[in-house]
Amino acid sequence: MPNSYTDVYFPVLVQALIAMAVAGGLLTVSFLLGKKIRNRVKDMPYESGIVPTGDARHRFSVKFYLVAMLFILFDIEAIFLYPWVVVYRELNSQMKMFPFVEMLVFVILILAGFFYIWKKGALDWAASDVGPKR
Repeated sequence: MPNSYTDVYFPVLVQALIAMAVAGGLLTVSFLLGKKIRNRVKDMPYESGIVPTGDARHRFSVKFYLVAMLFILFDIEAIFLYPWVVVYRELNSQMKMFPFVEMLVFVILILAGFFYIWKKGALDWAASDVGPKR
């Protein structure tokens, strides 16, 4: 049983130092041994095998950011559902139907938000306008 903060955090400090040393060593070896050939093809940005077209500084549609935020919100919903599913049997034996109703209300609220954004057109990529429909 550790008696002081030094005993508790020393292994963490050693692990962090080893990780930094390995990362620095790999970067250094890569820099020293790697080929340094510069040409037009190597300086082009990688676009998944597709030849890049246009300027890299063009504006993105607002819908791109809306879909990204919606993905994060629904991802967080899944994160909240997982612990509830893990302890559902224990909760259900103690409080009967309350945990189920509680999660049902949560899912209904999330689905209401989803149908709202769907009706507003935030998920409609074929529309020519930049923002959602009003």
